Amino acid sequence: MNQLMFIQEAISIAASLMLLISFALLAQHRLLSVLHWFSAQGIVLAITTLLVALISDHDELYFSAAMTLLLKGALLPWLLWRIIMKMHIHREVEPMVNMPVTMMIALGLVLVSFHIALPIEAISDLATHNTLAIATATVFLGMLMMITRKKAVTQVIGFLSIENALFFTAIGATHGMPMIVEIGVAFDVLIAAIIFGLFFTQMRSTFDSLDIEEIEAKAKRR
Repeated sequence: MNQLMFIQEAISIAASLMLLISFALLAQHRLLSVLHWFSAQGIVLAITTLLVALISDHDELYFSAAMTLLLKGALLPWLLWRIIMKMHIHREVEPMVNMPVTMMIALGLVLVSFHIALPIEAISDLATHNTLAIATATVFLGMLMMITRKKAVTQVIGFLSIENALFFTAIGATHGMPMIVEIGVAFDVLIAAIIFGLFFTQMRSTFDSLDIEEIEAKAKRR
Protein backbone atom coordinates (compact mmCIF):
# COMPACT_ATOMS: atom_id res chain seq x y z
CA MET A 1 0.00 0.00 0.00
CA ASN A 2 2.82 2.39 0.85
CA GLN A 3 4.45 1.63 -2.49
CA LEU A 4 1.17 2.29 -4.31
CA MET A 5 0.74 5.63 -2.55
CA PHE A 6 4.35 6.57 -3.34
CA ILE A 7 3.85 5.82 -7.05
CA GLN A 8 0.57 7.76 -7.10
CA GLU A 9 2.36 10.75 -5.58
CA ALA A 10 5.13 10.39 -8.16
CA ILE A 11 2.52 10.37 -10.94
CA SER A 12 0.95 13.54 -9.52
CA ILE A 13 4.38 15.21 -9.45
CA ALA A 14 5.01 14.14 -13.05
CA ALA A 15 1.63 15.59 -14.05
CA SER A 16 2.53 18.88 -12.37
CA LEU A 17 5.84 18.89 -14.27
CA MET A 18 3.96 18.36 -17.54
CA LEU A 19 1.87 21.44 -16.80
CA LEU A 20 4.90 23.52 -15.81
CA ILE A 21 6.71 22.47 -18.99
CA SER A 22 3.69 23.55 -21.05
CA PHE A 23 3.93 26.99 -19.46
CA ALA A 24 7.70 27.00 -20.05
CA LEU A 25 7.15 26.24 -23.75
CA LEU A 26 4.82 29.23 -23.98
CA ALA A 27 7.31 31.53 -22.23
CA GLN A 28 10.33 30.85 -24.47
CA HIS A 29 11.55 33.09 -27.28
CA ARG A 30 14.61 31.14 -28.37
CA LEU A 31 13.89 28.13 -30.53
CA LEU A 32 16.64 26.04 -28.98
CA SER A 33 15.13 26.65 -25.53
CA VAL A 34 11.72 25.57 -26.85
CA LEU A 35 13.36 22.43 -28.19
CA HIS A 36 15.01 21.65 -24.84
CA TRP A 37 11.69 21.97 -23.02
CA PHE A 38 9.97 19.83 -25.66
CA SER A 39 12.57 17.12 -25.05
CA ALA A 40 11.99 17.43 -21.29
CA GLN A 41 8.27 16.98 -21.90
CA GLY A 42 8.94 13.72 -23.74
CA ILE A 43 11.15 12.47 -20.90
CA VAL A 44 8.52 13.28 -18.25
CA LEU A 45 5.89 11.57 -20.41
CA ALA A 46 8.05 8.43 -20.59
CA ILE A 47 8.58 8.46 -16.81
CA THR A 48 4.82 8.84 -16.26
CA THR A 49 4.14 5.88 -18.55
CA LEU A 50 6.65 3.79 -16.61
CA LEU A 51 5.05 4.73 -13.28
CA VAL A 52 1.59 3.80 -14.57
CA ALA A 53 3.00 0.47 -15.77
CA LEU A 54 4.20 -0.24 -12.23
CA ILE A 55 0.71 0.09 -10.72
CA SER A 56 -1.33 -1.48 -13.52
CA ASP A 57 -1.57 -4.87 -15.17
CA HIS A 58 -0.68 -3.45 -18.59
CA ASP A 59 2.81 -4.82 -19.21
CA GLU A 60 2.84 -3.29 -22.71
CA LEU A 61 3.23 0.11 -21.04
CA TYR A 62 6.88 -0.75 -20.35
CA PHE A 63 7.43 -0.90 -24.10
CA SER A 64 5.43 2.30 -24.50
CA ALA A 65 7.65 4.04 -21.95
CA ALA A 66 10.82 2.98 -23.78
CA MET A 67 9.37 3.96 -27.15
CA THR A 68 8.25 7.34 -25.80
CA LEU A 69 11.68 8.07 -24.32
CA LEU A 70 13.44 7.16 -27.56
CA LEU A 71 11.04 8.90 -29.94
CA LYS A 72 9.73 11.92 -28.04
CA GLY A 73 12.57 12.48 -25.62
CA ALA A 74 15.45 12.03 -28.08
CA LEU A 75 14.72 11.35 -31.77
CA LEU A 76 12.11 14.04 -32.54
CA PRO A 77 14.01 16.80 -30.66
CA TRP A 78 17.18 15.76 -32.50
CA LEU A 79 15.45 15.91 -35.91
CA LEU A 80 14.05 19.37 -35.12
CA TRP A 81 17.47 20.49 -33.84
CA ARG A 82 19.01 19.42 -37.16
CA ILE A 83 16.41 21.50 -39.01
CA ILE A 84 17.08 24.55 -36.82
CA MET A 85 20.84 24.25 -37.24
CA LYS A 86 20.57 23.71 -40.99
CA MET A 87 18.42 26.82 -41.43
CA HIS A 88 20.41 28.93 -38.95
CA ILE A 89 17.32 29.79 -36.90
CA HIS A 90 18.16 30.71 -33.33
CA ARG A 91 15.56 33.19 -32.15
CA GLU A 92 11.78 33.09 -32.37
CA VAL A 93 10.00 36.16 -33.76
CA GLU A 94 7.75 37.90 -31.25
CA PRO A 95 4.49 35.98 -30.74
CA MET A 96 1.22 37.23 -32.20
CA VAL A 97 -0.01 37.94 -28.65
CA ASN A 98 2.33 39.54 -26.11
CA MET A 99 3.63 37.37 -23.27
CA PRO A 100 1.54 38.74 -20.33
CA VAL A 101 -1.69 38.30 -22.30
CA THR A 102 -0.61 34.83 -23.43
CA MET A 103 0.03 33.79 -19.84
CA MET A 104 -3.32 35.18 -18.68
CA ILE A 105 -5.07 33.19 -21.42
CA ALA A 106 -3.08 30.11 -20.38
CA LEU A 107 -4.17 30.50 -16.75
CA GLY A 108 -7.76 30.85 -17.88
CA LEU A 109 -7.49 27.66 -19.93
CA VAL A 110 -6.10 25.82 -16.91
CA LEU A 111 -9.07 26.94 -14.80
CA VAL A 112 -11.50 25.85 -17.53
CA SER A 113 -9.74 22.48 -17.76
CA PHE A 114 -10.09 21.86 -14.02
CA HIS A 115 -13.75 22.91 -14.17
CA ILE A 116 -14.37 20.41 -16.98
CA ALA A 117 -12.33 17.51 -15.61
CA LEU A 118 -13.05 17.56 -11.87
CA PRO A 119 -16.55 15.99 -12.18
CA ILE A 120 -15.04 13.21 -14.30
CA GLU A 121 -12.21 12.66 -11.81
CA ALA A 122 -14.78 12.32 -9.01
CA ILE A 123 -16.39 9.24 -10.59
CA SER A 124 -13.16 7.58 -11.79
CA ASP A 125 -11.65 4.74 -9.76
CA LEU A 126 -8.29 4.67 -11.57
CA ALA A 127 -5.14 5.42 -9.61
CA THR A 128 -4.32 8.13 -12.14
CA HIS A 129 -7.71 9.87 -12.03
CA ASN A 130 -6.24 13.03 -10.46
CA THR A 131 -4.14 13.73 -13.57
CA LEU A 132 -7.06 14.20 -15.97
CA ALA A 133 -7.52 17.94 -15.30
CA ILE A 134 -3.82 18.64 -15.83
CA ALA A 135 -3.76 16.49 -18.97
CA THR A 136 -6.68 18.47 -20.40
CA ALA A 137 -4.90 21.72 -19.56
CA THR A 138 -1.73 20.61 -21.37
CA VAL A 139 -3.77 19.91 -24.51
CA PHE A 140 -5.24 23.42 -24.41
CA LEU A 141 -1.82 25.00 -23.77
CA GLY A 142 -0.36 23.15 -26.76
CA MET A 143 -3.16 24.55 -28.91
CA LEU A 144 -2.48 28.01 -27.53
CA MET A 145 1.18 27.67 -28.47
CA MET A 146 0.23 26.77 -32.03
CA ILE A 147 -2.05 29.75 -32.59
CA THR A 148 0.08 32.41 -30.89
CA ARG A 149 3.40 31.77 -32.66
CA LYS A 150 4.48 33.16 -36.00
CA LYS A 151 7.27 30.75 -36.95
CA ALA A 152 6.29 27.51 -38.59
CA VAL A 153 8.89 25.53 -36.62
CA THR A 154 7.43 26.62 -33.29
CA GLN A 155 3.91 25.87 -34.50
CA VAL A 156 5.02 22.33 -35.34
CA ILE A 157 6.52 21.94 -31.86
CA GLY A 158 3.16 23.12 -30.51
CA PHE A 159 1.44 20.44 -32.60
CA LEU A 160 3.80 17.76 -31.29
CA SER A 161 3.22 19.06 -27.75
CA ILE A 162 -0.52 18.52 -28.27
CA GLU A 163 0.20 14.95 -29.33
CA ASN A 164 2.24 14.45 -26.15
CA ALA A 165 -0.61 15.88 -24.09
CA LEU A 166 -3.16 13.59 -25.76
CA PHE A 167 -0.94 10.59 -25.04
CA PHE A 168 -0.63 11.75 -21.44
CA THR A 169 -4.43 12.08 -21.26
CA ALA A 170 -4.84 8.52 -22.55
CA ILE A 171 -2.37 7.22 -19.96
CA GLY A 172 -4.18 9.00 -17.14
CA ALA A 173 -7.75 8.31 -18.24
CA THR A 174 -7.50 4.71 -19.50
CA HIS A 175 -3.98 3.49 -18.60
CA GLY A 176 -2.99 3.76 -22.25
CA MET A 177 -4.21 2.91 -25.72
CA PRO A 178 -3.89 -0.55 -27.32
CA MET A 179 -0.28 -1.27 -28.27
CA ILE A 180 -0.95 -1.43 -32.01
CA VAL A 181 -2.56 2.02 -31.85
CA GLU A 182 0.40 3.47 -29.91
CA ILE A 183 2.89 2.07 -32.42
CA GLY A 184 0.84 3.41 -35.32
CA VAL A 185 0.60 6.86 -33.79
CA ALA A 186 4.33 6.90 -32.97
CA PHE A 187 5.29 6.13 -36.55
CA ASP A 188 2.75 8.65 -37.86
CA VAL A 189 4.34 11.34 -35.70
CA LEU A 190 7.83 10.36 -36.86
CA ILE A 191 6.82 10.46 -40.52
CA ALA A 192 5.09 13.80 -39.92
CA ALA A 193 8.30 15.23 -38.41
CA ILE A 194 10.28 14.15 -41.48
CA ILE A 195 7.68 15.66 -43.82
CA PHE A 196 7.70 18.88 -41.78
CA GLY A 197 11.49 19.04 -42.19
CA LEU A 198 11.22 18.76 -45.97
CA PHE A 199 8.38 21.29 -45.95
CA PHE A 200 10.43 23.79 -43.93
CA THR A 201 13.37 23.43 -46.31
CA GLN A 202 11.12 24.12 -49.29
CA MET A 203 9.50 27.11 -47.56
CA ARG A 204 12.89 28.59 -46.68
CA SER A 205 14.24 28.19 -50.21
CA THR A 206 11.07 29.66 -51.76
CA PHE A 207 10.28 32.51 -49.38
CA ASP A 208 13.60 32.92 -47.52
CA SER A 209 11.67 32.89 -44.23
CA LEU A 210 9.67 30.67 -41.90
CA ASP A 211 7.65 33.55 -40.45
CA ILE A 212 4.01 32.95 -41.37
CA GLU A 213 3.17 36.65 -41.76
CA GLU A 214 6.18 37.28 -44.00
CA ILE A 215 5.29 34.27 -46.15
CA GLU A 216 1.70 35.50 -46.51
CA ALA A 217 2.90 38.99 -47.48
CA LYS A 218 5.35 37.63 -50.08
CA ALA A 219 2.72 35.27 -51.47
CA LYS A 220 0.28 38.19 -51.96
CA ARG A 221 2.94 40.25 -53.74
CA ARG A 222 3.46 37.39 -56.16
